[in-house]
Amino acid sequence: MPDAYVSRETPSRDQDDPPLAMEAMRAVQILNPSGEVTMPRPDRPRIMCVANQKGGVGKTTTTVNLAVALALHGNRVLVVDLDPQGNASTGLNVPHHAGVPDVYDCLIDNVPLAEVAQGVEGIPDLWCVPATIDLAGAEIELVSVVARESRLARAIAGHPAEFDYVFIDCPPSLGLLTVNALCAAQEVLIPIQCEYYALEGLNQLINNINLVRQHLNPTLEVSTILLTMYDRRTRLADAVEQDVRNHFGDKVLQSVIPRNVRVSEAPSYGQSVMTYDPGSRGATSYFEAAQEIAMRGVKESVGRNV
Repeated sequence: MPDAYVSRETPSRDQDDPPLAMEAMRAVQILNPSGEVTMPRPDRPRIMCVANQKGGVGKTTTTVNLAVALALHGNRVLVVDLDPQGNASTGLNVPHHAGVPDVYDCLIDNVPLAEVAQGVEGIPDLWCVPATIDLAGAEIELVSVVARESRLARAIAGHPAEFDYVFIDCPPSLGLLTVNALCAAQEVLIPIQCEYYALEGLNQLINNINLVRQHLNPTLEVSTILLTMYDRRTRLADAVEQDVRNHFGDKVLQSVIPRNVRVSEAPSYGQSVMTYDPGSRGATSYFEAAQEIAMRGVKESVGRNV
């Protein structure tokens, strides 16, 4: 029986394919060799805001890897990079230097999202709206703009294409950019780091979500909690996991993302861990999390139709 893991040097059958397309094909072969695993498309677009005002908890890594996993398995996915650092744009290898049309233009100047979204190389069903350094000033500029909280919602609603998933990568703060994301989304995905102080500050985020729900977006809900940076060698990780599961119940995904060197390395190559090293524990964990999110979406739509 051949080894399921294929080394990074293994050539594709078609040498004419661009390198990232080859990486994407190889990722599907390694993560889903039998082709049996499907990630069913939801019956309506799912707009998910990935938020946690604590920095370094894996928001961008989670956004990029879930988006790639879903796109590689039959879903049409849009990533909106709403963090001025532009890390999601970097992780998807999308140009986001000064002068590139970006999400700032949509929020401040009403430029249509379709004119700003870029296709992600090698992954046909994935697009990204990049963030440039211009976005750093948007927080202040939005203060005086009419309907400032719903600018992103209007931009997404105005996009002519229909996506299965829209992931909005939020900055690590609770300012107007994050409020725009919460107004545009139906669901909030909160990555929680399995470390001390993991739940600290989370109350403030939940309070803000409740305020947005009461005053601006009544359909918003915290649908998904993902545990990240899990180190199975420590008792602390176990304790945090139990705390989070006790507090949030079945909102917490069964899949847990381990601490993994490959996950950290991938962005420096302008890739997700899915294409950088699909055989790694980080890639398989994000693959399982994406599958779980997809299956939950189908169950919810069945529940709505009953």
